[in-house]
Amino acid sequence: MIEATWVWAVLGIVLIAVEILAIGTLYVLWFGIAAICLAIATWFFPDTPYAIQFIAFAILSLGSLAIWRRYYKRNDTSSPVGQSQGEEIGRIGTVVEATSSTQNGLIRFTQGLMGSREWMAVSDEAIEINSQAKVIAVEGNALRITKIS
Repeated sequence: MIEATWVWAVLGIVLIAVEILAIGTLYVLWFGIAAICLAIATWFFPDTPYAIQFIAFAILSLGSLAIWRRYYKRNDTSSPVGQSQGEEIGRIGTVVEATSSTQNGLIRFTQGLMGSREWMAVSDEAIEINSQAKVIAVEGNALRITKIS
């Protein structure tokens, strides 16, 4: 008859290999480690009933998974390519369509800004056509501007 130690050891190695080769999410890893821990436990205590082994496997794998999920901090993998990084803050342009707190306008720059010379502009104050304005923030596809005195 096959010993439980070998069954748990093979299961643990297979689960860890699946994690390494295919999935890469680190979820299956904890089940593999729990199986390896059970292989070690059944090596020291070979007469442990199967029910206790299955319960211990469930507690070890789900407990370690829950602890890992609680303390794991995922790194931001988003790329800033094509996104504003703050270089446009402070740029000065000319308002070509009037803007106010209730109406979006349009601002034009002499040199392109983030790939375009004209941008939709929003403002908390009324800014007339041909006025100079400064960019104070980027809000989605619009630039928040303020009038230069």
